Amino acid sequence: MRAKRIRALALAAGLVGWYGLVNPRLSRRVQPLVNAALGAGLVAATRAPLGLRPPAIWSGLRHGLAVAGPIAIAVAASTAIAPVRDGLAGRDLPASSYGWLGFKIPIGTVWSEEAVFRAALGTLSADAFGPVWGRVLQSLAFGLSHIDDARSTGVPVAGTVVVTGFAGWCFAWLHERSGSLAASMLAHLATNESGAVAAIAVQRRT
Repeated sequence: MRAKRIRALALAAGLVGWYGLVNPRLSRRVQPLVNAALGAGLVAATRAPLGLRPPAIWSGLRHGLAVAGPIAIAVAASTAIAPVRDGLAGRDLPASSYGWLGFKIPIGTVWSEEAVFRAALGTLSADAFGPVWGRVLQSLAFGLSHIDDARSTGVPVAGTVVVTGFAGWCFAWLHERSGSLAASMLAHLATNESGAVAAIAVQRRT
């Protein structure tokens, strides 16, 4: 049991270090590919179940789609709030919106982060600490891994860690509830894509 806990804690610390120190220094061109490969490699190394084949994937799609719609609607509605709109207007967007929406977000961010946090780390941490504390560990690591993102965009670090950690908890719950990574991937995809589309729309209007 002690060895399992050490492995889970080591992976959590390694992921926080990767996304906080190494990933920001990669070029934007190779970053999505490297992160996608990291996700696939850790899934293979930990033998994490993904639930992306029938019948598990049908449950994942049902759960994921059930929350993806409300998330997208909530993000769109939030653009009516002046501070939110101002924040979106000030974001530094990639040069290619199509590459961002069609490749970087779904492959370099959503697949990568769901594979490493929910699948790989989630499997190790649940095995080492049990389902509840395992979910706490992976959501905490997920929140801490976004510190550099908060600093680079000028938003409060503590608030980002809390909000992102809570999102990680919810994504993990979806994954466990449905038995498929498709559920958390769809929820994560809806969050990031709707936020990106909102930022593009606000900046084009202004």
